[in-house]
Amino acid sequence: MPRDNDVVVIGGCGHVGLPLALALCDSGLRVASYDIDERAIATVSAGVMPFQEEGGQVVLDRVLASGRFVVTSDPGCISRSDVVIVVIGTPVDEHLNPEPEAVPKAILSLREHLDNGQLIVLRSTIYPGVTRLVRRRLAERGLDAPLAFCPERIAEGYAFSELYSLPQIVSGCSPEAVERASALFGRLTGQIVVVDPEEAELAKLLTNSWRYMKFAIANQFYSIVNDFGLDYERVRHAIRFDYPRAADLPGAGFAAGPCLLKDTMQLSAFNNNNFVLGHAAMMVNEGLPLYVVSRLEQAYSLADKKVGLLGMSFKPESDDVRSSLSYKLRRILRFRCSQVLCTDPFVTSDPTLVPLQQVLDESDLIIIGTPHAAYKSLQLRQPTVDVTNLLGSGVRV
Repeated sequence: MPRDNDVVVIGGCGHVGLPLALALCDSGLRVASYDIDERAIATVSAGVMPFQEEGGQVVLDRVLASGRFVVTSDPGCISRSDVVIVVIGTPVDEHLNPEPEAVPKAILSLREHLDNGQLIVLRSTIYPGVTRLVRRRLAERGLDAPLAFCPERIAEGYAFSELYSLPQIVSGCSPEAVERASALFGRLTGQIVVVDPEEAELAKLLTNSWRYMKFAIANQFYSIVNDFGLDYERVRHAIRFDYPRAADLPGAGFAAGPCLLKDTMQLSAFNNNNFVLGHAAMMVNEGLPLYVVSRLEQAYSLADKKVGLLGMSFKPESDDVRSSLSYKLRRILRFRCSQVLCTDPFVTSDPTLVPLQQVLDESDLIIIGTPHAAYKSLQLRQPTVDVTNLLGSGVRV
């Protein structure tokens, strides 16, 4: 069958797949974004980015005008592509245990659309050993296709700078897979780091676990300093001022999102649940919303208060609410307060959110859950919890 696409991205309308598809198309390739989310397909086809991504709209406009970009729910586009990029990561169950067979099963469900000689690239975070497991499963079903794992490394919202500036880790189950994957990603970045598949899989998990633990250290420091009646930001400033060895000490904040906790627990499972630092990080980060509410209860009769929660996405300047701790905070507050009013300038998927002005007018207390830049200039009359020091007035609770 003739192949009229250079690349197809499976999961090509999501936060990872769409920026990659657009960047590859913008490099001159013919790219198809395959997805099963018809709403997202309609949005992208209409020339609208379905989520916040700096610079994304400009690139989308450009590639749609080029005629080299196709958005579709027709799996037939897979067989018509030279390179198949699979943006499906290893999920965890309700007990935070990874499901290593999920990725192989998803790929095998598309077996009839895969063909010998295609380069298959796994892109999302996967459990160590899954790359070679996928290779075995495909070989058992008669498919002779080079397989690579090239983990995504971007921070959500910054794809169109980081896809070009960050080195790309490339691994493969054969020299051909490594060579072809290196050439593909070499269109975006001049720096390629070649490792074995298991090394690449662990590199991704270690990176996210390291970030998660760094945030936990900051949040633990914050609670220690706060319980002593002092301001963690003042202490942190003193530590970091012209002192390079502490320059990367983070501020406090709600550490969440779809990757950090999940990947920390995957690394724990890989090491037979022997990851004391990872488990401790989870307890600290996941416990921060309850810590904040407990501190408020010491100062106020929350049962009589309306609390306003500013920001519901998991990170600033984003509309992504996946695993956002603002929702955990809301759940705790609803049990303790008379009413919780929530708002976010980017999130449109939650019909329970109300306008910012209503929150400001009706709330007795304010908590900044997500430090969006839009909140920085607010002059708040209410007592305010600002764990990230967005307003510059300190972080004591």
